[in-house]
Amino acid sequence: MTQLRLLVCLLALLVAGCGGETAQRTAPPLGSEAAPTTAGSTAPASGAASAEQAARAKPERPGLGTVWGENRDSRVHQVNFTRQTPDRPFAVLSLYYNDRAGIAAMMGHGPQPEDAENAFAVGDSRLAVRLLDEHGRPLPSAHRADRNYVIGEHGQRYVIEIRNPTGNRVEVVTTVDGLDVMDGGPGAYAKGGYLLDPGTTLVIDGFRRSAQTVAAFRFGSVANSYAELKGEGRNVGVIGVAFFDEAGARWPWTTPEVQRRQSADPFPGQYAQPPR
Repeated sequence: MTQLRLLVCLLALLVAGCGGETAQRTAPPLGSEAAPTTAGSTAPASGAASAEQAARAKPERPGLGTVWGENRDSRVHQVNFTRQTPDRPFAVLSLYYNDRAGIAAMMGHGPQPEDAENAFAVGDSRLAVRLLDEHGRPLPSAHRADRNYVIGEHGQRYVIEIRNPTGNRVEVVTTVDGLDVMDGGPGAYAKGGYLLDPGTTLVIDGFRRSAQTVAAFRFGSVANSYAELKGEGRNVGVIGVAFFDEAGARWPWTTPEVQRRQSADPFPGQYAQPPR
């Protein structure tokens, strides 16, 4: 009988303390939900409980983010490329995306994005970037006050298309929601990117999981976005592309040179003059 009493007392100590006061539970505030507990467990510290309740009470952010989608085949291999300027791209493009209501709020009054093909040019109009849906159709987009806007839909898969019509090789470092598409970490110019050969088009369709596969880009809620789940949700809603040229490369056809050609006068004078 004594052994049984001791056993009962030890079990009671785990719950409330044998012969002592029973543990008291503070009722949660109205509208909150108490965390479930089991016999033999202790209640979480007040600080942890407060943090959990604050997270539950935090309102969900509206609009779209990019979620970690299904696996897709996407094979890559490494090549040698030396940048002209290692940590300074010659052009950077930012695309701000959201659902239609979110873009309307961001753009304010005025014309809204059209359901038509739009390519955002960078680098003296030498390169172009578009967001396409899973069928290869460009997403509605617009340009306003030096910002580029693109409309997406919840659940929609999208890809980033980058075109290089020039005669030079170009490296592109790309981010989605502030995360590098190659390693999922915070975006930085110093990180490696994709290489575009002259006259080629690159399609980036997800966060790279390996040299063979990526996790598809899909629009979803901000709460379920890859960045938010990683604790990096501050920059949800923007896609960035930084362009680096190759060491020794020359770009003869700049915007001023193109404009100079287009404005050439076929009849500048009446008579031929000898050369100087």
